[in-house]
Amino acid sequence: MSEATPRPPKILSFSSSTRKDSFNKKIALLACEGARSTGIETNFIELRDFPMPLYDGDLEKEKGLPENAKKLKKIFLEHDALLIGNAEYNSSITGVFKNVIDWLSRQETPEEISLIAFKNKIAVLISASPGMWGGIRSLMDTRNILENIGVTVLPNTRSLPQADKAFDQNGKLNDHLTEGFRNVGAALANFLKQYKK
Repeated sequence: MSEATPRPPKILSFSSSTRKDSFNKKIALLACEGARSTGIETNFIELRDFPMPLYDGDLEKEKGLPENAKKLKKIFLEHDALLIGNAEYNSSITGVFKNVIDWLSRQETPEEISLIAFKNKIAVLISASPGMWGGIRSLMDTRNILENIGVTVLPNTRSLPQADKAFDQNGKLNDHLTEGFRNVGAALANFLKQYKK
C-alpha cells in the first residue's frame, strides 16, 4: 500500500486582540498577504468567533472542553505554522489569547498526545501598540509561553510603535511599513516550505 500524499503546508493567522479595528489584526492581515504571495495557503481567523469561558479545572472535569475549544483545536491541528498579531495588554499577553492556550493545551482524551495543538508548530510574532515599545514586552512573554509548549518561534519579528499614529484615515500604513510586515509573512512561508520538505 502506498503512503498517503502529505498535504501542502498551511499557515494559520490571527490577532490576539478581539477588537474589530485592532492594529494587530491589520498588521497580521498584511503579513498574510506576504505569506500568500509565496503560494502557501494562509488562513486568517478571529478569536472573537470562538468565545469560551475562562479556563477552570473544575469546569473541565465536569463538562470537558468547551465546543469552541474543540473547534479551535481542530483548526490548529490542520495548520503547520502560526502568524500572530500579538497585542500587548498591561505589558504582557492578552487574556483572551492566554485563555485560548490554556484550553487548547488540555487533552480531550487520555490517549491524546499532550499539547498536540502546539507541538512542532512554527510561529512568527508581530506586534503593534500605541506605546513607544510597540508591544515588544508582550512578544517576549508570548514567546516564552509558546516555546514552553512545543512551538518553535522564529526570530524574525517586527513591531510597530505609536500604531495609533501610523495608519492613515483609510486604515493604511505607508508603503515602507506595509512591505516590512508583508516580508515577515513571506519569510515564514518560505521557511515553512523548507521545513516541511
